[in-house]
Amino acid sequence: MRSRAEVDATLQTAKLNPAELLPVVHCLSFAPQAGAGECCLLQLEPGLCAELEAGRSLVIRGEKHEQAVLCSKDKTYDMKIADTSDMLLFIPGCKTPEQLNADQASCNIIHSQIAGFSNNYWELRRCRPKLKKLRKLLMEDLYEGPDSRKDQTLTFSKYTTEDLFNLIQASEEEILHQLQVIDACKIEGYWRILEFDYEMKLLNHVTQLIDSESWSLSKVPLRTCLEELGSLEPREMIEHILLSYGRKYVDDGEVYFEMHEDKICRAIAQMLLQNAVKFNLSEFQEVWQQSVPEGMTTRLDQLKGLALVDKSSRPETIFLLKVEDLPEDNQERFNSLFSVREKWTEVDITPYIQDLCAEKQTVGALLTKYARSSMQNGVKVYNSRRPIS
Repeated sequence: MRSRAEVDATLQTAKLNPAELLPVVHCLSFAPQAGAGECCLLQLEPGLCAELEAGRSLVIRGEKHEQAVLCSKDKTYDMKIADTSDMLLFIPGCKTPEQLNADQASCNIIHSQIAGFSNNYWELRRCRPKLKKLRKLLMEDLYEGPDSRKDQTLTFSKYTTEDLFNLIQASEEEILHQLQVIDACKIEGYWRILEFDYEMKLLNHVTQLIDSESWSLSKVPLRTCLEELGSLEPREMIEHILLSYGRKYVDDGEVYFEMHEDKICRAIAQMLLQNAVKFNLSEFQEVWQQSVPEGMTTRLDQLKGLALVDKSSRPETIFLLKVEDLPEDNQERFNSLFSVREKWTEVDITPYIQDLCAEKQTVGALLTKYARSSMQNGVKVYNSRRPIS
């Protein structure tokens, strides 16, 4: 235990002027149990600090083979170890210079024990939620309807909300939002995705009823749909398909749906394209328009991220290329796209890379990093920076 005289002698040896320093002195010593690796330091932005101070939790997610991420209620962060040349000391009850200034009655010498130390800390960086796995898990066991034999045998795992929170590297809000995006529904407590043919069967029931009743696409009554179609399919499935392809609203106490024309046209296009390698573009457009409900108009811009037009072939063709089937990793995504087509215009490639953009990042910035630009017939095109095998 150092005395004040010993401290003053040390200051004199170090040629430091005591008048330029705070009068209070911290004397540090290592506790017997102090050691490295006992504690981990985590650097938090103010918003995450506020979450903890408010009593909310931060969760670290990831299986053994995955890079860990930290999640708040609505955001996801990459975790990386940052080394520091300075030794970071853990001192319980340590007072900052500001606190010492405010506390003039403090003892002249404070003896503190170092509980632990570290040469690194965890650094957090906001990242895109890793949601590809969510769709992959739910695609293992598609729901084919109440009469499906496959559904009566438990050959695949089924997932509750809690299961998905434990398995998916994303915040709770991001996971729940993505479940809406992929039109998943809860059946007997488990999240399921409808098998595409069954989904189209349900949609066809609804569109045929709309046509036979001569309803406006902007005012489809839920109650009548359930009454008319409830004998054909479970009522919850009819309501789910209306929620997937329409916007729910209430008018005079009655629940109605405004049907999404673009989404319905897109689903019918997928149905037409999924069994063909390539489709003559003009023939496809004609068949597509004939296949959609009366009053709807098909447009190629409804197919962004779903199908790709090959303008270089004669005649022009169209084929299925779904963005959700592409890799989640940036470099792997670009490799996959450049293996499909050597050169892309920005308009064509944007729907396939837009979801890769981090916060405040543009498509242009992604293209600059992962592609090389050139001019072709007066149009800027992008090709791979590296050879594609």
